[in-house]
Amino acid sequence: MTFKLSKKSLSKLEGVDPRLVKVIKRAIEVTEVDFTITEGLRTKATQALYVKQGKSQTMNSKHLDGLAVDLAAWVNGTINWNFDYYFKIADAVRKASIELGIQVKWGGAWRYLNDYDSSKKAYDAYIAERKKLGKKPFLDGVHFELDK
Repeated sequence: MTFKLSKKSLSKLEGVDPRLVKVIKRAIEVTEVDFTITEGLRTKATQALYVKQGKSQTMNSKHLDGLAVDLAAWVNGTINWNFDYYFKIADAVRKASIELGIQVKWGGAWRYLNDYDSSKKAYDAYIAERKKLGKKPFLDGVHFELDK
């Protein structure tokens, strides 16, 4: 099944880096799971609120520069937070980023998806690294970003 970004989702790509827009528009065409864009460009005030709420760890978010988007699984007409859907969305973003030659980092692994055979392998590598360091992972499966 081929999915399409809604007008609302497309409006959330305003101010986002054109390379990332390209990847997301291709990803929606190849994904197995429909998704909606919940956020693109973000204000400093919103970022400060997210840090305060623990939803973000830094005031240097890529969202502030239009270098990040958040994608939520859209299943049966509503957002679904089951992480299994996010592996499928990340795999679609991975496929699109490879096709377009644009490296994208996923918040479910904090690694470039292009460097792994699947989002699950990237995730497993991240979890193993954090465990080895004795640190808790920060999983943000909705988040996709460019470096610069």
